[in-house]
Amino acid sequence: MFGKILKSLFGSSGETKSSKKTAAVDYDDYKIIAEPELSNGQWQVAGRIEKKFGEETKVHRFVRADTLPGESDAANEMIRKAKMMIDQQGDTIFD
Repeated sequence: MFGKILKSLFGSSGETKSSKKTAAVDYDDYKIIAEPELSNGQWQVAGRIEKKFGEETKVHRFVRADTLPGESDAANEMIRKAKMMIDQQGDTIFD
């Protein structure tokens, strides 16, 4: 029973769970959606970048090794990294 309580508080070893909350930011013609994932009691930097090309929406999903104790911190870091990726790579992120 005690182990079940700890598991519910901290997650089981290796367990990954996506956040139900998502933060979306418009940046140039891109949409950045932060989707931090809970992994071993830490929030992993994860999310996606989307851009419309006519009728088609292209998506680039990424998960980084970075982990942070807070979900909002991980979301903010994802947004920062996504903006940097867009600035550096532009539309080639969808190739």
